[in-house]
Amino acid sequence: MSDHFTLPANGSFSFAGRTALLTGGGRGVGEAVAREIHAGGGRVAVSDVDSNVAQAVAASLDPSGETAIALTLDVREKAHFIAARDQMASLWGKVDIVVNNAGFAKRTPTQDISPEEFDAIVQINMRSVFLSCQIFSDHMRENGYGRIVNITSLAGQNGGTVASPHYAASKAGAIMLTKYFARYLAGTGVTVNAIAPGPIDTAKARLSAEQIAQVEGEVPVGRFMEVGEIAAATALLASDRGGFFVGATLDMNGGLYLR
Repeated sequence: MSDHFTLPANGSFSFAGRTALLTGGGRGVGEAVAREIHAGGGRVAVSDVDSNVAQAVAASLDPSGETAIALTLDVREKAHFIAARDQMASLWGKVDIVVNNAGFAKRTPTQDISPEEFDAIVQINMRSVFLSCQIFSDHMRENGYGRIVNITSLAGQNGGTVASPHYAASKAGAIMLTKYFARYLAGTGVTVNAIAPGPIDTAKARLSAEQIAQVEGEVPVGRFMEVGEIAAATALLASDRGGFFVGATLDMNGGLYLR
């Protein structure tokens, strides 16, 4: 079924004059969002803890570095967010859009999860969202404009079916932080929203043919979501036309979880 699905062309929304930071931008969803915003005329800072993949994506968008740059950013480090903000402000004058996409999942049996592993997952998936919103909210408020989009997960809404508890809890926390900062910044020209994806096609590389068929059989629409679909939804929330979304979590799960 998914073999016959065609994504719309990139650049559905205009981002002319806007600048965007993508965390985890070196591959998958982050890369797709970077390409979507850049195709719409935006300038993008592709950040990743792996500098090589960030540089590869940025160079493929604009080898000159005028409209696309690569940043090495570890979302566990507050200083890295500050450095990214300052570098973008120095180069382009401002940061308009931040997409918090970086995340990490580990399927460990519940009784085998150590306190150290629990804390590591929470640091990457939830505390990073807090640090990012904290660092960029004042900058955006001073400029009178900003869009923050947090990529969360279906697991943060329903506890997940195969997700470990620390992953599900961290994503639920990211959704709550989205609501908090949305209310905190409401009326300042800065919006904060989230997207909660279900099964994504990038996961297929880690699954057997039997597992893929099982997931497709469980999802009401009968397929995995493609990263371009998340990129399009993110573009809506990150665009000028997304200004009336405040604290929203967009469900993109193919009908697995209906509210």
